[in-house]
Amino acid sequence: MRNALGSVDTVLLLGGRSEIGLAIVERLVRRGARRVVLAARGAATPGGAAPAAGDVLSTAVAQLERLGAEVHVLDFDAARPETHAALIEEAAAKVGDLDVVIPAFGVLGSQAVYDADPVAAARDVAVNFGGHVSIGLAAARRLREQGHGTLVVLSSVAGVRVRKANFVYGSAKAGLDGFAQGLADALHGSGARVVVVRPGFVIGRMTRGMTPAPMAVTAAEVADAVVEALDTRKGTVWVPARLRLAFAVMRLLPRPLWRRLPR
Repeated sequence: MRNALGSVDTVLLLGGRSEIGLAIVERLVRRGARRVVLAARGAATPGGAAPAAGDVLSTAVAQLERLGAEVHVLDFDAARPETHAALIEEAAAKVGDLDVVIPAFGVLGSQAVYDADPVAAARDVAVNFGGHVSIGLAAARRLREQGHGTLVVLSSVAGVRVRKANFVYGSAKAGLDGFAQGLADALHGSGARVVVVRPGFVIGRMTRGMTPAPMAVTAAEVADAVVEALDTRKGTVWVPARLRLAFAVMRLLPRPLWRRLPR
């Protein structure tokens, strides 16, 4: 439940090493969130040991604790949907009602690799789409039972109109975007809601070595837009905002012209 000042109090980040996800969590903690769960693959060994010092996750925990948050770390594997419902309940057992849930995991992959290895393509789609469907439904069930809370779905402009340069990744994002919109409608009136975030090219670890596309943004800019959406109760966020107009035009391009866009 939001605290007495109306700020988010509890946050669950699924994909606890995500640059965008951690940037959102840091902003929420600076604004008053005090209980955080970071769920990530390899977050704990079978013996219960925490990640090694220097790991992105350990660094994030230390930073959030310095900012005054109580931080819990859980092991999470997006490729194991049979574990997702229990993970949501374990997070709620640690911090109580979940105010904001942020699934921020995925694999960018390479179209050339996918062309040569369809099995790799199917495996990554299972994470980029199937993993989000599984954890999204489990989180939505929890938020509906609470009667409040927001699921932040990190979609992409790559799914608004799929390009040949990354059509396997783009098709997974297109499915995720449709899923998020449908889930938002299903939750309407329950007190819980969904925010769909559509960033353009995000400069960061995931895209290191790639040439930024026009209107590229940083993880910090995406995080700022998400926090604003949580405040204003927007349902869909384009980052940067002018991408919305750009894609209104791009959607109308004839396919022969669309195919000619540079890879």
